[in-house]
Amino acid sequence: MSASSAAVDLQTQLVAASRERVASRLSQRELLTHGATAFLFVIAAATLALLGAPPSHEPWLLGSVFVASVALASRVELEVGSGFASPVELVVIPMLFALPAGQAPAAVALGLVIGQLPSYFRGRVPSERIIVAVGNASYTLAPAIVFLLLLQPGASAGELAAVTAAALCAQFVGDAAITTVREYFAVGVDPRSLVRPLGWILFVDACLAPVGFAAALAGSIWRPGYLLPVPLLLLTRLFAHERADRVSHALELSAAYRGTAFLLVDVIEADDEYTGTHSREVVQLTVAVAETLGLDPRSIRLAELTALLHDVGKIKVPNTIINKAAPLTPEERAIVNRHTIEGERLLSQVGGFLAEVGEIVRSCHERYDGGGYPDGLVGEEIPIVARIVCCCDAFNAITTARPYRAAMSLTEARSELMRNRGTQFDPNVVDAVLASTAS
Repeated sequence: MSASSAAVDLQTQLVAASRERVASRLSQRELLTHGATAFLFVIAAATLALLGAPPSHEPWLLGSVFVASVALASRVELEVGSGFASPVELVVIPMLFALPAGQAPAAVALGLVIGQLPSYFRGRVPSERIIVAVGNASYTLAPAIVFLLLLQPGASAGELAAVTAAALCAQFVGDAAITTVREYFAVGVDPRSLVRPLGWILFVDACLAPVGFAAALAGSIWRPGYLLPVPLLLLTRLFAHERADRVSHALELSAAYRGTAFLLVDVIEADDEYTGTHSREVVQLTVAVAETLGLDPRSIRLAELTALLHDVGKIKVPNTIINKAAPLTPEERAIVNRHTIEGERLLSQVGGFLAEVGEIVRSCHERYDGGGYPDGLVGEEIPIVARIVCCCDAFNAITTARPYRAAMSLTEARSELMRNRGTQFDPNVVDAVLASTAS
């Protein structure tokens, strides 16, 4: 598994979680976090609006057009991680030049709320999430402050560009800080998982800012020039829809893989009830151990499906052998030992992510000291997921009664793992299993 594929899979999972959250009511934790963010933003925005009090000839019509443009831009959502990027930057930069800078945060917040009204009215988004829309305007506070402090009447184009660059940098820092804190307290998102999506959002804003700046210069000469980015907003909306469709396809494919995996387990269970039940029980411990070892989300999902399907090849093994009470003959043992190869073959025929699961399934009976099968891999040569499933599989097996032996107690099973630590099992995995099964 490459680092890039793991990162892509993580972002897809974050997008899926974000879609579910947007359509659901706020939890108490989210309500407190987003409510506090919105409340603090309103206070800050009102303060800035008062500090940058408008002159008597304030262009209210132009301000209304900017609010409408923000509403339009907010309907364009490029889903990234646990949030999204919108081309609102195309409107914010001209707004900071055209209106009193202190009013920009309030205008953006109003535009974001108006932009979400169709979703509220259609019932797609709970109305209480209006506080999220208000809080989403927080990133405009920093650039507004920069404009209030640095923008001077009669400034040259170079000076205007410098102020815009400073405002953009302040926006990036403020947005990253606010988003990280808000996502952590609202839904417990690990700040490290936000690095990539935040980087993408900042990249989008950095690319759009020069267009917004050009529109601001055009608007200072010809007032309608402030609205030149609007056609680009419509084009971006088309791209956003295409991206959303691709993400939806990825999520549907992931669900199909999971459905196929559970279907295969049902087939196993129909053929041999113990093997099917055993596979399901191994999953819970495997996921707990994978999380204890700090595996990334994609690897944890890989571990879950591998644990579920690690014995899928046994459907090729006669039940008379699987349930035999007496010791297996060498010929019978050879048949059983081929179940990992058969499992890989079956899953490779499904293809996609399950083919990758099949590659791991092949190694689930390798030993850490190289004495396992089918390839005699040693130590780190064995995929980490296979090492985890191997240990969890053994722990579950020895604590379950079978026709040919009695079940061990939990204490005996833990001692058995310790005796085989560093020989049959990865020492780190054994430690994680013991930690996960501690009473």
